[in-house]
Amino acid sequence: MLCQRQRKILPQLTKGVWRRGLVTFRLSPPGSTSPPFDPPEDFFPDLVFARAVVRCFGQVAAAEIASRCAEVVALAGHRYDRIHVWKRDERIEADCEAIRSGLLTLLAAGPAGCRPQATAPAEPGDLVLDIVIDSPERWWVGWHRAGRLHTCWPGGAYPHALPPDKVSRAWLKLDEALATHELLLPPGGRAVELGAAPGGACQRLLEAQQLVTAIDPALVDPRVAALPGFVQWRKRARDVRLKEFRGFDWIVADMNIDPVSTLEAIGRIVTAPGVHPQGIIATLKLPQWSRAEALDTWLDQFRSWGFVPQARQLFSGGREICVVARRQRLRSSQSTGHPATHRRGR
Repeated sequence: MLCQRQRKILPQLTKGVWRRGLVTFRLSPPGSTSPPFDPPEDFFPDLVFARAVVRCFGQVAAAEIASRCAEVVALAGHRYDRIHVWKRDERIEADCEAIRSGLLTLLAAGPAGCRPQATAPAEPGDLVLDIVIDSPERWWVGWHRAGRLHTCWPGGAYPHALPPDKVSRAWLKLDEALATHELLLPPGGRAVELGAAPGGACQRLLEAQQLVTAIDPALVDPRVAALPGFVQWRKRARDVRLKEFRGFDWIVADMNIDPVSTLEAIGRIVTAPGVHPQGIIATLKLPQWSRAEALDTWLDQFRSWGFVPQARQLFSGGREICVVARRQRLRSSQSTGHPATHRRGR
C-alpha cells in the first residue's frame, strides 16, 4: 500500500530496495536524463503508511559495532543535533541504545560545536542522523530535518506505552492520534464516541477535560462510567435521533465494522441540520490491505462534509487508518456575511 500511495503522489520516484518495514526510493530513475527530484529539507510526503521518511546516504556493514559506527561518521559527517537509531523490524536483534551511545562518543570527538544532544527525541528544526538497523551487521544511514511532532520520534514510533490503569488499547491509539496531529481539545468541549465500549477512548477524552457521551449497546467499563462528565446512551448510533447530536464539538469513531459503514454512520450525523462539530477522529478498519485503495475516495467524503482530513496509520494501531478531520474554516468574507470584493481586470 505504501508503494501504491507513492505512485499516486510522487510518481517521479522509483522503488529501490524492499524489506519488511523498509522501502527505499530513488530520486532519479537509473538512466534518466531528467534532473533528479530535489525535495526540501523538511520533506515528509503524505504517504499515510510511512512512519518515517529519511534522505539516505547509503549502507554500512562491518563485523564490529565500533567499525560500523566509524563508517557512519565517515559517510555522514559530524554536524547533527540528534541521533535516531531504530530497527526496520522489531525482531532484529540489536541494541539501539548501545549503537546510539557509540555514535554520540564518536561525534563528540569531532569539530567543536558538533556534539549532538544526548536525548533521542528531537525538537522541531533539529537535524537528525538516522540509523536504520537492516540486520545485525548492516545499517542504512540517512538524515532528516525534524518538523511535525511524529518526525521527532525515532523511526516515527510513538514513544509511549499503554498505562496499566487504562481500560483498553483505544486509549493509546487516541493518545497517539492527538499527539501526532498536534490536536489540543479545548477544556469543556463535548465529544461523542460511536461504538465506545469498553471505553478506552472515552477515558482519554475525559482526561482532556471533555464532556463525553458514549454510544454503544454494550456497557463501558465501570471505571470509566464512574468518572465525572461521562454519560452513556445504550443503543446503536443509527438509533439515536439526529437532533440529539446537536452541540457536540467532536465526533469520535473506532468501530469494528467496514470503513464504508463507519463513514455512513459519521456522514448521517455531520450532515444533519443543526449538527456542526468542529472535528472528527475516525478509525477506518481494513479487513484486507487492498481496501486502502479507496482511501482517496474516503477522504473526499470528509471534504464533502466541510472538513479537512489528515490520514495516518498509527504506530499503536493495526491494519487500520486514523483520520483526523477539522472543520474547514470559511473565508473572512463568508464568516462575516459580507460579500467578497473582486477587482475586474482592465
